[in-house]
Amino acid sequence: MAVSWDQYDAALFDLDGVVTPTAEVHMRAWSAMFNDYLATVPGQDPYTDDDYYAYVDGKPRYDGVRSFLQARGISLPEGVPSDPAEAQTVSGLGNRKNDYFNKVLDEDGVKAYPGSVRLLDALRARGTAMAIVSSSRNAPAVLAAAGVTDYFGTVVHGGVAAEKHLAGKPAPDTFLEAARELGADPARAVVLEDAISGVQAGAAGNFGLVVGVDRGAGADALSGAGADVVVADLDELVP
Repeated sequence: MAVSWDQYDAALFDLDGVVTPTAEVHMRAWSAMFNDYLATVPGQDPYTDDDYYAYVDGKPRYDGVRSFLQARGISLPEGVPSDPAEAQTVSGLGNRKNDYFNKVLDEDGVKAYPGSVRLLDALRARGTAMAIVSSSRNAPAVLAAAGVTDYFGTVVHGGVAAEKHLAGKPAPDTFLEAARELGADPARAVVLEDAISGVQAGAAGNFGLVVGVDRGAGADALSGAGADVVVADLDELVP
């Protein structure tokens, strides 16, 4: 898949599922947390991977909790971010999921996709500015664990978004903030995303190119959300 990188000054990468296979870790953590919780709620079917793609994928943690509960007709208090993981609140469930994620990350570690590293090396050699734009507050820890922190001039993660009061994906705000920090015109920046909500954010921000990376969401779904190009691996974009 040929992309004319000379047309672009910056590349804005989602992290989980684009640079590192941690989307799988997030999926496992969400499944464990929600199914543990749903077992306490009478009449609820188990949480599935379809629920992940429909309600959770790519969204800030508490937004994902809220979206899934709403879909199931479950109402819980919002709580506050400092709620303990056992609290029966939106924040408590989100924090419980984070505990599951950190446990898996500590036990198994993480390694970047080889194809993604090849593209990062090629873009760095070309002088393309690069940023991570992730809804996860765990992004810095994941980057460090995978050994790829040095590729990125800026990292806009969920904690940064909260501090700066930026709306999460599918709003384009976090991508626009990353472009601003890199000094790049959005029209000359590429968004690379594997989540429907992230592709929608890229399309809404009028970026020069939105690349959908199909790690399970489906090529048609990514194109329908606004991806200009869909690839199975970032190796396809190496110039």
